Amino acid sequence: MKKLFGTDGIRGKAGVPPLDATTVYRVGRALARNLASNGPRLLIGRDTRSSGNTLESWLAAGIAAGGGEAVSAGVISTPGVAHLTRRFDFAAGVVISASHNPFPDNGVKLFSTDGKKVSDDLETTISKEVAADISDEEVVEHPLPAPDPTLQDEYLRHLKSSIPPETDFSPLKIGLDCANGATYRIGPRLLEELDIDFEPIGVTPDGRNINDTSGSTHPEQLARHVVESRCDLGAALDGDGDRLLLVDGDGQLINGDAILLMCARHMKAEQRLPGPSIVATVMSNLALEQALESEEIGFFRTKVGDKYVAEEMERRGLALGGEQSGHIIFSDFSSTGDGLLTLLQVLRVVATLAKPLKELAYLRQFPQVLVNVPIKEKRDVQQVPEIAHAMEEAERQMAGRGRLLVRFSGTEPLLRIMMEGPDEGEIRALSASIAEATRRSLAE
Repeated sequence: MKKLFGTDGIRGKAGVPPLDATTVYRVGRALARNLASNGPRLLIGRDTRSSGNTLESWLAAGIAAGGGEAVSAGVISTPGVAHLTRRFDFAAGVVISASHNPFPDNGVKLFSTDGKKVSDDLETTISKEVAADISDEEVVEHPLPAPDPTLQDEYLRHLKSSIPPETDFSPLKIGLDCANGATYRIGPRLLEELDIDFEPIGVTPDGRNINDTSGSTHPEQLARHVVESRCDLGAALDGDGDRLLLVDGDGQLINGDAILLMCARHMKAEQRLPGPSIVATVMSNLALEQALESEEIGFFRTKVGDKYVAEEMERRGLALGGEQSGHIIFSDFSSTGDGLLTLLQVLRVVATLAKPLKELAYLRQFPQVLVNVPIKEKRDVQQVPEIAHAMEEAERQMAGRGRLLVRFSGTEPLLRIMMEGPDEGEIRALSASIAEATRRSLAE
């Protein structure tokens, strides 16, 4: 059996292994069986994909077979499930979503009772039990009762509590793109209750249009809208609401690195940044590291995945961390990346300092190239002579002037090649050479 869990849970095409009825049922059963308490209650939330209801019913059936009880939170963001799992002492939380992936995909993410991504050890245990289960029982769907609306009310209350009550948002006008995903209702409701002037887009899901030319993977529509409507800034969430990218008033994209820099500076000034240091991943631009150094703010890198960022933050007792992709963690308020929470913290900085976003989040980044190469197998690239040689040649030519990172995607059959350095033409040529070697060695 192929590896079940990737960087961010289980991903695949809905209805196709590992997201077929049997596998999803077995995952639910193994999860319930491995929780410490008897008769554990588990919370399930999902995004707007039409396959979500069916996957939820298969998962709930497995949880029931494992001696647990599933409770539905309905359509809600990933961080919403994480918060509610912790707040109401559920034994675990489960999110059915493929995040920023296109509509045909879906996925299953697991959270422990403290609202954190479950450990690698538990994922391994579940994977082994699923693989060893050779029973061929028929999976009967197990629809859940209608969601309790007070769950979403509590999550909304939690988000609003992260902002000082005296914060004045009245001068601001923003564009809000919910990607036709999990935040399409609670995002607008949040801004309405805070009396923030906003214009919503991506809030008409039809079960198939999640992330379709909208949201953080397609911020172009938002950028045009912000400029045409003369908004101060725009906020683009992804399909499950755990990441956020911004555009400034001129429609220029602001990624997670720039958000981290802006928030780190402000939190340090307010003495809310322990260390003072932050955590990011190996994908963050070298410019972020240098900018933080000039501000006397420490910087620690982890491997890709907000799960690993959160673990490093907890280990070091830090309050801020995140990824270039827009997963930002404010550990004073959340155990995982939360796009709406990040938006509120950004607006807090903009409103407090009364300066435009493009000034506060300015970060002149090193040119960075990311090439994704489809592959048929995952092998240690250092043991593939042609790829290893291309990487060595790239490192030799760069001579310490930039960075090279080659890694397999945790959610897709891809080899990701990232290079950054002062000369974009040079890094494009070098990354193309590694990509071509990969195609000859692993894609054929």
